[in-house]
Amino acid sequence: MVGYYPPKDLGEASQSHKKNLRLKYYPQINNTIFASNTFTMQVIKQYIEDNKQRLLDELFELLRFPSVSADPKYKADVLNAADYVAKKLTDAGADKVEVCQTAGYPIVYGEKIIDAALPTVLVYGHYDVQPADPLELWKTPPFEPTIRDGKIYARGACDDKGQFYMHVKAFELMMQTDTLPCNIKFMIEGEEEVGSNNLSIFVKQNKERLKADVVLISDTSMISMEHPSLETGLRGLSYLEVEVTGPNRDLHSGVYGGAVANPATILAKMIASLHDDDNHIAIPGFYDDVTELTETERVELNAAPYDEEEYKMDLDIAEVWGEKGYTTFERTGTRPTLEVNGIWGGYIGEGAKTVLPSKASAKISMRLVPNQTSEKITQLFTDHFLKIAPPFVKVKVTPHHGGEPVVTPTDSIAYKAAQKAIAEAFGKQPIPTRGGGSIPIVALFEAELGLKTVLMGFGLDSDALHSPNEKYDIFNYYKGIETIPLFHKYFAELSK
Repeated sequence: MVGYYPPKDLGEASQSHKKNLRLKYYPQINNTIFASNTFTMQVIKQYIEDNKQRLLDELFELLRFPSVSADPKYKADVLNAADYVAKKLTDAGADKVEVCQTAGYPIVYGEKIIDAALPTVLVYGHYDVQPADPLELWKTPPFEPTIRDGKIYARGACDDKGQFYMHVKAFELMMQTDTLPCNIKFMIEGEEEVGSNNLSIFVKQNKERLKADVVLISDTSMISMEHPSLETGLRGLSYLEVEVTGPNRDLHSGVYGGAVANPATILAKMIASLHDDDNHIAIPGFYDDVTELTETERVELNAAPYDEEEYKMDLDIAEVWGEKGYTTFERTGTRPTLEVNGIWGGYIGEGAKTVLPSKASAKISMRLVPNQTSEKITQLFTDHFLKIAPPFVKVKVTPHHGGEPVVTPTDSIAYKAAQKAIAEAFGKQPIPTRGGGSIPIVALFEAELGLKTVLMGFGLDSDALHSPNEKYDIFNYYKGIETIPLFHKYFAELSK
């Protein structure tokens, strides 16, 4: 069988069970096993069909853990989620499964080495999730997964529990059908949503353990299931918090209003000045390292299917908005941005309280493109924000975390394997796109391990990541489990 290398065992399956599996999934003709792609798909589809409800039930168990890494009150839940992932990797057939402790939340590691001479795929994902706030906007509880119209609604359904768990189940499928064609390693962390600081330490200390030929990640999106795509790059990130302080205490707005600077008003003016009338970021030096796309690259990027009316309708907006002279695809994938993620100050409770606040604060993120660095952009922002502060307030800038932009090669064996896998599973070639989000660890994998990454995500931009009512289509979940074994198959074949 092309690309077929039998593993040493099938987990805890008995010898008779192994025989039954082989008889079921490998019909014999003249003592030769079928080698066609059709037969491979038949095996995959049959396994998914036979285990459909269990595959969904297990994901629901994982989604019930409120593994919010940003909030210390969920510490026990984050740790329990890590233990669950470790158990499921073990059940699927992984060896050397370990919940590796760090200074923060643990990293779950597992592997299956069937032959040291074969290529190795390192699967990365994260079991931590964003906070579910504001809770009142959820139609159903965020940590009680609910199916509506064929979609799973829960925090983490798409980002990234639903997506990384596809890999665990695809691995199980390959183990149970005796079709694992290459070595596989798993590294599932619990701090991606807060910057992956401890993962970078783990990677540097475990280079030998993490040796592989490619990193495979499903934490990105496709254009649609009708128009499958592969992301070929990610933006970097600089995330920080600013604080503006005026008087030494909250003041009566009638007694002091008009005589003392209001930090909330000053902060609003300072933030507004960070963009000019063309929505260009007005920080000196911000664009110095940005490389403009060629006309050919712009044409290719904008050739992807896009319906602006549908885009606006989905978001309930009257018009799109952004940097003048660029399309939506360019703005969201190839241009740097600066966004306010949260802003507060003064009284925000029910009813009225006439107060002039002592402080006002905001959280700000900047998405970066190739050649920009998070360290430089953070410093440029800090210097500029302090410079534009008027003398009647004090300003503090606190960096939180960052990550570097990356572009993945489209001529590699791994990328071609992903293309072939998606083409077979979806019946059409994937469209290359640039992702607007950030996965800080991707640049670290390249710097520390010398590994390129394939971004083979199955989410959709409309899945409400980081928002109330996050969802993940059941179809996408099963489709991922169907496609991932094909990636391993083709990666093993093309690596020969």
